[in-house]
Formats: sequence, structure tokens, C-alpha cells
Amino acid sequence: MKTIVKWLLSATALLAVAYLYSGVQVTSFGAALIAAFVIGLFNLVLRPLLVVLTLPVTIVTLGLFLFIINALMFWAAAEILEGFRVQGFGAALLGSLIYSAFGVLIDSAIERLFFKQ
Repeated sequence: MKTIVKWLLSATALLAVAYLYSGVQVTSFGAALIAAFVIGLFNLVLRPLLVVLTLPVTIVTLGLFLFIINALMFWAAAEILEGFRVQGFGAALLGSLIYSAFGVLIDSAIERLFFKQ
């Protein structure tokens, strides 16, 4: 249940990113659901590999290169999906930052919802 709620909230966050920032476009809630799933899948599978491969660069940039990796995951999802578009790498960077901010809020809300003491 927790995973489904997080997925639905992530799709809603993606729609909010598209509403707040014109560089990201999502055509429908269904497209947002698929995009949220693909972004999550990329972050689960590809992101750890990229973090390990770029560890020296990440250390030299004091972790700022992780923003580039997040933008690449966001941009890659937009490139392979219909109904989810990002207008260039700069838009992917800003869109992924906004999406990540929503993700922090979602994680916090889910923790409070599902793990009340």
C-alpha cells in the first residue's frame, strides 16, 4: 500500500512540476504515472551504477555532480516516453530539482502516515 501511495503522489508531483515550470510537459495523469514509474526504475537501477562510476568527479565537486546524475535520469525518462517532455538539459536539471523537492515532502508525509507511533 505504501508503494502505491508513493507512486500516485510522485505522479501528482510530476504534474505539479509541469504546472510550475514550462520546461517540463506532461500530457495526462496516465503519462505522469508511467513517467514516475520509469524515473523510479532508473533511480533504482541506473543511478547507483552512475554514482559509483562517477565517484571521483562527485568527490571533487563535493557532491554537486549528483544533481547532474538526477537530471540525466529525468531527461532519459523524458526521451523514451510519450506524453512526458523536457526541453533540454537545463530544463531537466531544474525539473529534477523541483521533482526532488516534492519527493522529500512525499517521503516525509508517507513516513508520518504509515509509521505513526
